[in-house]
Amino acid sequence: MVAPAAAPRVREVVEPAVAGAGLLLEGLEVAGAGARTVVRVVVDLTDGDEAELDLDRIGEVTQAVSDALDATDVLPGAYTLEVSSPGVDRPLTQPRHWRRAVGRKVTLVRGDGTAVTGRLSDVGAGGEPEVVVVPVTDPGKGRRPKELPPVAVPWADVRSGRVEVDLSGVGTGDDDVETEG
Repeated sequence: MVAPAAAPRVREVVEPAVAGAGLLLEGLEVAGAGARTVVRVVVDLTDGDEAELDLDRIGEVTQAVSDALDATDVLPGAYTLEVSSPGVDRPLTQPRHWRRAVGRKVTLVRGDGTAVTGRLSDVGAGGEPEVVVVPVTDPGKGRRPKELPPVAVPWADVRSGRVEVDLSGVGTGDDDVETEG
């Protein structure tokens, strides 16, 4: 078993393999599991990548990481490699996370603790972007939801955010939502 202190050395091997596959290393954990070592790798798309992070890409990067680890002595003995994407429930902590969520329902918590839930409409460019959320009312059964005026929040005032799983289909087409003006 390898100690978690080996994580920096493992990162030195894993990060170039992930980058070579055109992805970004989002997270890395090295943990013991009995006599084996478990290496958990979380990968994500780079900021400009519009492709899907599907099972084929996960399989390709898994092979690249496995080959890179096997070519070094950073993990002596047997290990288990787990490679995944962050998933829909990951917190939105970086501007690139927010950009990938444009068009989806999100909950944004401001620095003062107030929350805004609605469709993520825009994320400005630059290091300190503005995040724009369009709140959507929940009028109840049989009534159409309505979009309220957009709420723009400076990046410095964004405390946290999360994509909300929305199975209602709201926001997928202009026919579903009335706009208040």
